[in-house]
Amino acid sequence: MHAYIFPGQGAQFSGMGLDLYENSSLAQELFEQANSILGFHITDIMFEGSAEDLKQTKVTQPAIFLHSVILAKVLGDAFKPDMVAGHSLGEFSALVAAGGLNFEDGLKLVSQRAQAMQKACELQPSTMAAVLGLDDDVVEKICALTEGVVVAANYNCPGQLVISGEVDAVNKACDTLKEEGARRALVLPVGGAFHSPLMEPAKEELAAAIEGTTFLNPLCPIYQNVTASAVTNSDEIKSNLIAQLTAPVRWTQSVQQMVADGATHFTEVGPGKVLQGLVKKIHREAETSSAEYNANA
Repeated sequence: MHAYIFPGQGAQFSGMGLDLYENSSLAQELFEQANSILGFHITDIMFEGSAEDLKQTKVTQPAIFLHSVILAKVLGDAFKPDMVAGHSLGEFSALVAAGGLNFEDGLKLVSQRAQAMQKACELQPSTMAAVLGLDDDVVEKICALTEGVVVAANYNCPGQLVISGEVDAVNKACDTLKEEGARRALVLPVGGAFHSPLMEPAKEELAAAIEGTTFLNPLCPIYQNVTASAVTNSDEIKSNLIAQLTAPVRWTQSVQQMVADGATHFTEVGPGKVLQGLVKKIHREAETSSAEYNANA
């Protein structure tokens, strides 16, 4: 069975999506529509902006969403998923690609989500850190024993977990994790504590936007970050998307479940190859590839 997977924040690069824009009239139309929905020329930043320009959360999230969703749409009949999943923001891309949400509504929600997260980040100094070389339960235990807010946020693959929370608490946890034998415990250059209780203000804002949006049952199951299990019911999808902001991304568990449910090939749709690398670390036998649009096909 064929799974399609969609990347999250961090996969952006300067020039992303330009080849699609230049080679597909459908892509061009969707990019122009995006500029008008967002009220600024995101295409200029995607195609010509610096890494610094692309790093702003309000730009990054819609940019990655657009690159992924437009690529899926120009693939046309070649896009035949048996199941889909997305890492954090990528869950929205996966949902639109699988017909659970229309393009315009998906983009509006991603933009609102990005802005709400940005605001939540500005309310309190917070950060995230990558922890390598320890079992999940050791990391969870140290987070629980550390004073202040610090939680496991991204279960990326065995031996790679991202923690998230208040700056002091994350730094303290990193020191303890190194003492416990972590190969690395490295604070990340991110704007704030995504997937932690500190995102609660953003969650309230996003919940209102999601409740006011029409969702459909997708064409195939989506494996959501919060539950790491197959979901097809639109109401369940909505509540999981809202919960996702303050809950961990269970990527390891999602991939394991997709494999258990029959996935043998994982195609990454969007910028970068990060998820393919994670899939290989989770399940060595899995076949992985990048979705590629051939203008001459």
